Formats: sequence, structure tokens, C-alpha cells
Amino acid sequence: MAKINQNYLQLQGSYLFSEIAKRRTKFIQDNPQAAIISLGIGDVTRPLPEAVIRSLHDAVDEMADAQSFRGYGPEQGYDFLIEEIIKHDYAAHGIQLSNNEVFVSDGSKCDVGNIQEIFSLDSIIAVQDPVYPVYVDSNVMAGRSGDYNKTSNRYENIVYLPCNAENNFKPELPTQKVDLIYLCYPNNPTGMTLTKDELKVWVDYAREHNCILLFDSAYEAYIQEKDVPHSIYEIEGAKEVAIEFRSLSKTAGFTGTRCAYVVVPRELKARDEEGNEVTVNDLWNRRQTTKFNGVSYITQKGAAAIFSDAGKLQIATLVDYYMTNAAIIREGISSLGIEVYGGVNAPYIWLKTPNGMGSWEFFDKLLSEANIVGTPGVGFGQNGQGYFRLTAFGSRENTEKAVDRFKKLSL
Repeated sequence: MAKINQNYLQLQGSYLFSEIAKRRTKFIQDNPQAAIISLGIGDVTRPLPEAVIRSLHDAVDEMADAQSFRGYGPEQGYDFLIEEIIKHDYAAHGIQLSNNEVFVSDGSKCDVGNIQEIFSLDSIIAVQDPVYPVYVDSNVMAGRSGDYNKTSNRYENIVYLPCNAENNFKPELPTQKVDLIYLCYPNNPTGMTLTKDELKVWVDYAREHNCILLFDSAYEAYIQEKDVPHSIYEIEGAKEVAIEFRSLSKTAGFTGTRCAYVVVPRELKARDEEGNEVTVNDLWNRRQTTKFNGVSYITQKGAAAIFSDAGKLQIATLVDYYMTNAAIIREGISSLGIEVYGGVNAPYIWLKTPNGMGSWEFFDKLLSEANIVGTPGVGFGQNGQGYFRLTAFGSRENTEKAVDRFKKLSL
């Protein structure tokens, strides 16, 4: 009989959003008349921008013609998209990149989960707590986590960087040796951000301690304040120590269409077992060419359209729509005397559960009494206990209804 990867047995319970879906499904079965409003999973609700739709249709027509048909494309992505990414997302902020430093993919969740494959299994990882679950679970699957400690509700070999109200949900630097540090800004789930000076502290730390920052910037488009960096590469020296992840899912409504990218600078080095320097970019390229056949031509043509003049205006309208939702939620819940964070530079609102309720306890109360689905903070880590995440990705109508329902809760 075949043996399984024993590391999978270290995974704790269901994936967070699978558990949410299970509870929601059971509630609907028991209460078929309930009008559920979902502000839980970060899935967008507005349609794709018109410029994207037109480009997708054009690409489909090209695929119907033998003269313009495309088969396998480059695993790293087509140059026409990569050049637009570099021009608009990086050069516009004074950052110079080469085409071979950008890798187009089918989603940031895949990228942040797969990136760990190119690093040693004895690498020590550090994560913020609360944290996006994929960072932890992918390293558990690989075997880096060690055993799960039920007393602390943490893995023994993972370094957790607490983010709480006392430090304004911004972690302090590790006090022990680590090799890989996952950072997410604007942050999921707390919605908080770092200033340029605050991010520089992390870059300087990584350079001094020879570790690599895995910087998830999936929500960059939602930044509103001036002193919040749009890329880690705005910080001097960051190309030597950081990999950046970007996504079109929340920016352009690509959650179902699927397109993202990773930047792996050529300056970024690591060491092999003999202490020799290795260019990390080469390893990621090797991984992608072996395990990934690239994003479809049709999808990449649609993605390129968001960088057109019309596309940029339509993206700005989308972002404004969701950030207005965020303001409605933030202000509405704050008016009830509940502690609220985020929702200023990110589409997530992080709130303190009232009356000392546990995260899942509040989830059940909100679902049963207000028919609203959110995300329990403890699902993101031990420091998320007693907190709750709401997203701004619903419709305006449902967002306003949800706030009205909140105000009628017996808290």
C-alpha cells in the first residue's frame, strides 16, 4: 500500500474558508428562508471592467483564426503583459525591472504557496499572527513546521510575530534566527499598512541577518494614503532581499479569471549547502518551467487591458466602489462603540468582538441573528482570537443592509 506524505496529517482541521462554507451551508439547509449576506471570503462581486471584456473577446477571436491562434505560451508570461506590468506598476514608482524578473501566474494564492519549494526544508520561517493561512499550511505540507502544540495552538518550528492592538497590529522584528519572513501589506486580515520608514526597518533587518522577505502585496491598489509604499522595491536594497507577489483578483475582478504575478529580482541571492551563492530567480524560473504551463493567452490579453487609459479609469472606479463599502462598514460598526481597524488602505475591516466573545462564537451569533457571514479572526492565528474580519467586496446594497442588521444585534 502506498504511503502518504505524513506532513499532511499535521494540518489542523479544515481550511478556514472551507469551514466557513460548511457552516453557512448547514445554516441555509436549516433556515432556507434566510437572506444571507456574505462579507466573509474575499471574493469580488463587481463585473470585469469593460476594457478587459473587449480584450478578452478580441483574444477569443484570435484563437478562432489559424493565422493568429496560439498554443503553448512562455511559462513566465507574454512580454506584452510583462512590459505593461513593469511600466505601470513599477517604473511609475521609480523602480526599474527587467522582463526576466517578472513571472505571470494564475493567482497569488498559488505563488505564495509554491514559493517555499525552492528553499531548504530546514529553513526557519516567520509569519505574522494573525496571518493568511496559506503561508503556514504550505510549509506544514512541506515539513518545516514541526509538531503542532495543542496548548499554544501553534507549530513548534514556526516563528510567530504577534500583531495585536498593543503594537497597532504591526509585528516586531524576530528575536531569533529566521530564514524566510512572510509579510503582507496592506494586510490581510487586519487591513493595516506600514509606512516607508517602517518597511525600511524590515528591509534593513533582512539585509543584516541574511534572510528573505516574502512580501505579499495583493491589495496594493487599495492604498489611499501617501506615505504607504506601493512596492517593497521603493525601499533601498529591497531587491537584494525580497520577493514580491501581486494579484489582479481584487484589483480588476480576476478572482474567477485568474491572473497574478511574482517579482524575483536578479540581485536576490541565497546559498546552497556548500555556501555557494545561488540566484533565486533561476530557481523560481526552473520551478515554473517544470510545474507550470503558463497563463492562457486569452487571460493575459484581458489582463493587459487594465493598463490602458480606459482600463486604469475603470479599475479606479472599482477600487473606489469597494473602498466606499469599507468606509460604510467601518463607520457603521464604529458608531456602535466596537473597536475597528483597517478599511482605510485595504478592503478589510478588522473588529474586536463585543463583550469578550470568541471569534467562532461571534461568527455563529452573526450568522444566526443577522444572517451575515464573516470570517473568525482566530482562523488566522492565535492572536486573531476575539477578533473578526469583514470584507468590502459585497454589493453596495448588501453592505448597507449588513450594517443595518449589525445595528439591530443584541450586543
